[in-house]
Parts: sequence; C-alpha cells; structure tokens
Amino acid sequence: MSAPWLRRDGEALVLELHVQPGAQSTAVAGVHGGRLKIRVAAPPVEGAANKALQRFLARAFGVSGHDVDIVRGIAGRRKQVLIRGAGVLPPWAVAED
Repeated sequence: MSAPWLRRDGEALVLELHVQPGAQSTAVAGVHGGRLKIRVAAPPVEGAANKALQRFLARAFGVSGHDVDIVRGIAGRRKQVLIRGAGVLPPWAVAED
C-alpha cells in the first residue's frame, strides 16, 4: 500500500480524494494532485454527491455505508475519507510497483 493517497490509521484506511460531482457515471478517474480522483454521477446538491461517494466506496471496499465517513472536505472537492474495517482492497487501490 504505497499509493500517496491511501494510508492505514490503525484498523481504518484513510483516503485523500479529489471528487468531481455531476459526472456521467461514478468511477475512479486516476490521480489528480496526489489524490485519487473519483467522478460521481450525483449532483453536488443537498449532499447527494457525498452520499453517492460513500455508497461507491462502501461497495468497493466491502463495508457498510456506515463504515465510510467523510472527515474533511464535506463541502469541497478535496476530501479525506475514513473507511473502517475494509475487508477488500479494490484493484485500483493496489499500487503498482
């Protein structure tokens, strides 16, 4: 786990993200400024994009939506997300050597 946007914090994972709301589909879109870029299909209205991001990450890491918390950047594109109890690392989260 040597991706600059991913680190362990005890039993949790911390992700540094750049999120683009209002995209055609929700997907990982590479790295932007040292952060993992995720495009989210939901608009940035009334927390819809944040909820869609949490659902996407919960599915990707094999956890409940309650185990995914946006700890910084709730109203911005640059977010820090905490994932508790991740049982799976999706292929895009595994750094290539």
